[in-house]
Amino acid sequence: MGHDVLAGFTRAPFTYDGTTRDVYRSGSGPAVVVIAEMPGITPKVVEFAQRVEALGCTVALPHLFGEPGKDPYEHGARSAVPYVLRSIGPACVSHEFTVMATGRTSPIIEWLKALARELHEECGGPGVGVVGMCFTGGFALAMMADAPVLAPVLSQPSLPFPIGGARRRALGLSDDDLEKAKARCAAEDITVLGLRFTGDRAVPPERFARLREELGDHFVGVEIDSSKGNPYGHPTNAHSVLTEHLVDEPGTPTRDALDKVLELFRTKLLAPA
Repeated sequence: MGHDVLAGFTRAPFTYDGTTRDVYRSGSGPAVVVIAEMPGITPKVVEFAQRVEALGCTVALPHLFGEPGKDPYEHGARSAVPYVLRSIGPACVSHEFTVMATGRTSPIIEWLKALARELHEECGGPGVGVVGMCFTGGFALAMMADAPVLAPVLSQPSLPFPIGGARRRALGLSDDDLEKAKARCAAEDITVLGLRFTGDRAVPPERFARLREELGDHFVGVEIDSSKGNPYGHPTNAHSVLTEHLVDEPGTPTRDALDKVLELFRTKLLAPA
């Protein structure tokens, strides 16, 4: 499959501070940066991006890891394991990603903020939307510090890895960046939307509790039942709310979560001022 699922996207390099990465883009209108989860820009991530585009937005998918467009599950979950591990390994040891430390913002955020600023200047609108997923889930909050992010979505934010009590509550950004994000929420009435499955060990409930403590009513946490025997059949290890574990049927909790994300973009980026 490979790049076929990205056939409707243009690919162009973006450089900031000596770092160049490809960005896949499609659509027109205010920009939404979709930062893929591990193991990269999968067909399910592309499907989500196409829904955002259909709203009337420009979608931009930065290539941070993996092979863009590759379906790791094409030949079953077991065959996907080696590819996923090959994608995760380099990112875990890269200086660009802070996977364990608390109170630090990953260096890749500066590149992403620069991308958001350029997209905003080019695409217009009141601001930019950002969706982070899993490994990149908390990036949307960190990008609020000094980028034009008006619609941040934290989908199953898993960094820093929740080993130990402090990391279970950690949000993946520095105290200074957190204070800037809080100030912007208050001054500009920004809603931070968070999504997680209740049984997801990578995204402990303490993390969402901390977000509520810090952001108050500006944080809306959507927590989807994945306990054993739950009425919607979500597996107990469900993780990816908007992609791999999305049950795309009206009235299901994951579809409701998807609709909340799309409504956030519609309200903050497309509604008349």
